[in-house]
This record gives sequence, C-alpha cells and structure tokens, in this order.
Amino acid sequence: MSKKAVILLSGGLDSTTTLAIAQSQGFECYAMSFDYGQKQKSELDAATKIAKLFAVAKHRIMNICLNDIGGSALTDSAIEVPKFKESNEIPITYVPARNTIFLSYAMAWAEVLKCQSIFIGVNALDYSGYPDCRSEYIKAFEIMANLATKQGVEGQKLTIHTPLIDLHKAQIIQKGVALGVDYAMTTTCYQADDKGDACGVCDACEYRKLGFKAAGIADPTRYQK
Repeated sequence: MSKKAVILLSGGLDSTTTLAIAQSQGFECYAMSFDYGQKQKSELDAATKIAKLFAVAKHRIMNICLNDIGGSALTDSAIEVPKFKESNEIPITYVPARNTIFLSYAMAWAEVLKCQSIFIGVNALDYSGYPDCRSEYIKAFEIMANLATKQGVEGQKLTIHTPLIDLHKAQIIQKGVALGVDYAMTTTCYQADDKGDACGVCDACEYRKLGFKAAGIADPTRYQK
C-alpha cells in the first residue's frame, strides 16, 4: 500500500512546491484547497489545474466563510490590500486563525483517509511575519492533533510536514524547478485579477519577484498592465 498525505494546496508557489516534494517522496497525494471568502478566486482556478497536472488521488475545495469574520485585507471588502513595505508588524493581510482552520480540516480528512501525514507550505524566512507560519505553531498543532483524533490516541501518530519552513524563497524556487514545477501555472498575488494576473506590488508579489531574482531564474509571472 502506498503512503498517503493530505496536501494543503492554495494554487500558489509555496504550496505547489510542497505538493511536488510530497510526490517526490513517494506519497499518494490528496489535495485540499479552500474557498474561504478571499477576494480573489483565481488561486482556486490555479489549484484545480495544478491538482490535475500532478494527477493527485483526489482534490477537494472546502467552502468556509472567513469573510463573515473579516479583519483581513484578503477577506474584508472594507480593507484595501496594501503595497509591500518593510515592517516588523504583522500586516493587515494576515487572516485570523486561517492556518489553524485549514489544518483542522486537513486533520479531519487525514483521519478519514487513514493517513498520518499532512503537508503545508508554510515558510518562516521570506514571509510577512504571520504567527501561524512558525515552527513553534506547527509543533503545537501537531501535539494537539495527536491528542484530538482517534488515530492519534490509538498510536497512529500524525505528522505535519513543513519542507519549506527554513528555506529562502530562492531556495524554494530552485527546489521546485528541479522537480519540474511550472511556476507560470501558480497564482501567489493577494489581488490577482480573474485571469490570475498579478498586481506586482503586494507583499506576496514582492517576495515572489525577489525569489526569482535571487534564484537567477526568469520570473514567469503574468503581471497586470
């Protein structure tokens, strides 16, 4: 029997690289994406295409309404997505409890699938300082998951894999290219248009651009005119 893994797939650069890594390690991949009330939905189109390209065992898009809570520029229509700027503060693009909610869904599906691996493409180096992208958080969630699930209590330990967490964006890109990832298919921008064309000025776009430059690889991103 092949080993199974649930992969959190947003359709962006990091999650697509994570999917490629999981497959390269011999996992049968089950991709999970979220329509969580984000303003731009082109990332879900990208996730669907990427899941098909990688021939995942199954791809599910879960519908939840974090825009009902608001408080983030990614979900609240009253808050504009800011342009990139260097800051030590957690930016308004942080979505409250997003990774906790996503991982909870992944934990539930993993238990139904009888698998003990979840992959998430969090990164704690070239990122916007989100608290739920740190290794301390991931370790704490993993402990909780093994206390909260039937398979965890019965000794089938769940592991949350974070293969990108200590990599710079350039290293992530280089690893993905080595695995054959076509980054032109991915959508990273916080305010991409319906075609997936990126704004070029938000935090996500800036880190992506800098990553390709540092990696010495041509940026295949389509930018809005």
